[in-house]
Amino acid sequence: MALVSRLQSLSSSLSSTHFRKPNSLNPQPICSLHFNNSPSYTSPFTEKHSIERYQRDQWLYNNQLEQPSLFSLPPDTDADSDFTRQNDIALQLPELRKLLQVLREKREREGGCGGGGGKCGPGNVFLVGTGPGDPELLTLKAVRVVQSADLLLYDRLVSNHVLDFVASDARLVYVGKTAGYHSRTQEEIHELLLSFAEAGATVVRLKGGDPLVFGRGGEEMDFLQQQGIRVQVIPGITAASGIAAELGIPLTHRGVANSVRFLTGHSRKGGTDPLFVAENAADPDSTLVVYMGLSTLPSLAQKLVHHGLPPTTPAVAVERGTTPQQRMVFAELKDLANEITLAELVSPTLIVIGKVVALSPLWPHTLNEVAALVGAI
Repeated sequence: MALVSRLQSLSSSLSSTHFRKPNSLNPQPICSLHFNNSPSYTSPFTEKHSIERYQRDQWLYNNQLEQPSLFSLPPDTDADSDFTRQNDIALQLPELRKLLQVLREKREREGGCGGGGGKCGPGNVFLVGTGPGDPELLTLKAVRVVQSADLLLYDRLVSNHVLDFVASDARLVYVGKTAGYHSRTQEEIHELLLSFAEAGATVVRLKGGDPLVFGRGGEEMDFLQQQGIRVQVIPGITAASGIAAELGIPLTHRGVANSVRFLTGHSRKGGTDPLFVAENAADPDSTLVVYMGLSTLPSLAQKLVHHGLPPTTPAVAVERGTTPQQRMVFAELKDLANEITLAELVSPTLIVIGKVVALSPLWPHTLNEVAALVGAI
């Protein structure tokens, strides 16, 4: 199987205004809200090496559960992170093999091979978008598919509450990525999906937001289809839509913004300045939404202003949007990067730039100032 050969090869190599999410029933004046900068609250997502991750995926470590070091936090150096990643894969290999065999036997026992020695067909693969974090933003179809899965491969930005919908007899495998640490490479994720689909499993690939908006779902779909595996995509509410709605920001608005553009702050090959599109994006009549743009915002803001976007353009950065841990920074474009630094926002943070931001009831200016600002820009 593709999975076994892949994992065997890997294991052999080891020898300005900042505030939390408001109460929607009793919104408070923006200027009266402040927050504690210390990141003492629990993340709504599955962070790397978290206890929750290993507890959720403990079936993969049945032979190592008595080793306390499994739950210790490893160092963050590149060398140690790579060793941890490869060691983690090696620890999981025995249980992954067992599960593959169980799934193959289940398919044969239930007659999934057509009888008479016929060739067994592959299972179903679903790419499921889980939205920006609030479990109530899941679609009914997403919930139904999640509850029917044999195996679920889930990303970092699938919220913990969303994972509560997973059936008790299903198996979860964390494949999340964060800056400096990828629990699985994209190629390894491809092989996991393929191997379990070939074993006849119902495989669900869970992604935050929408799987086809900066989620690499298109790559996974293309790979599987080339191997003869049918893929069904269940869309999710992308962060731009979900978070903008949470803040009362219309991404388009008659007479204010006639288009919206989604940008990524990451380039395909990395680097600190992938936002070469700024020249065409500096349109005062358009709304810009930047995903994964914390590190590159200073450069982007400078480029946008250089190409004609007013430095006073309203903007907002939203950390962990639509979750109870949501935090926000509203500022003019020229000040936004500095205000984000002061607030110590962390990933995931979505950035919205455009006149429509001033239409939010949370924008820290009077109605007269908003009207003047929108009309002047």
